[in-house]
Amino acid sequence: MSTPGGAPTLRDVAQLASVSTKTASRVLNDDPRVSPATRASVVEAMQTLDYQPDPTARSLRAGTDRLVGVVVDSVGDIFFAQLVARVEATLDDAGYRVLIASSNRDAQRERDTVQHFVQRRCAGVILTPSSRQSLAGLRMRDVPVVFVDRVGDLPGAQSVVADDFALSRTATSHLIAHGHRRIALLSDLPVIETTRHRHEGFRAAMAEAGLPVDEDLVRSDCPGPSDVVRVISGLLALDEPPTALISTNTRLSLGVVPALHQHGRTDIALVAYGDFAMAESLSPAVTVVDHSPEAVGTAAAEALLRRLRPGGDTADHDLITLVPARLIARGSGELTP
Repeated sequence: MSTPGGAPTLRDVAQLASVSTKTASRVLNDDPRVSPATRASVVEAMQTLDYQPDPTARSLRAGTDRLVGVVVDSVGDIFFAQLVARVEATLDDAGYRVLIASSNRDAQRERDTVQHFVQRRCAGVILTPSSRQSLAGLRMRDVPVVFVDRVGDLPGAQSVVADDFALSRTATSHLIAHGHRRIALLSDLPVIETTRHRHEGFRAAMAEAGLPVDEDLVRSDCPGPSDVVRVISGLLALDEPPTALISTNTRLSLGVVPALHQHGRTDIALVAYGDFAMAESLSPAVTVVDHSPEAVGTAAAEALLRRLRPGGDTADHDLITLVPARLIARGSGELTP
């Protein structure tokens, strides 16, 4: 047994359970080849001795640690906060812990963080990339990567996203079908691919309906909710103000709704990209394009877990997984001009 006052070792556990150290190690690593009776005996020995595995030693033996690095734009963003929460819950159920970081859309910070996760021997990385080539040239040491919310370009990686172009086209066509011709689009700068696709979907729907796009109604100067009041005030002051709005992300929607109420213009139709708390309870209730962050997070975590299992499922490498999304009509998007 271990020396007096020393922490119990795996060899101590094996000796108490009357098994080999190799068998005790297999139990510790959830090896399915161990019989239930042997597993129970080893677990009981671990509990009796209050054995605590050394994560550093385990990572050195295995080459990786049971940690997953997660990098998103900002954990303060409601969409990414909900996405990360589901990633963490899914990985936790599989015996992994997560290290979470915000890139703040800083490409160098993003690369440095991912490189740190690789050096930390993380088992895998889930990343919201700032661009398709954001990890180009990094030494990944065969660490599996899953891109989430945006498409990334890395051999052996999978991207889990919503079809932003199609969903934006659907949202715009929905407003057109309810009689709207002057539709405003609110977004931050379209430097991120998802934002560009939402702009492209909007323009495609307008073109399909034979409607011109008034560039005064395309506002990409809304980085956050605090900018929305200024933009909404400017739109309403136009000689021909919009009769409908599309908010391209949840951050902006949380500013658009109170801004419309502040101006007493809840008669303006609204479709919000991304559901949010209280959206159903407002008057009118907010019509949303629901690309569930929980569904996206679950799909991303499960895609990574498939690669982390013994043998590693590589059947879906280099594929883009589209997470189902839908338009939920609640009232605001069905208002007529």
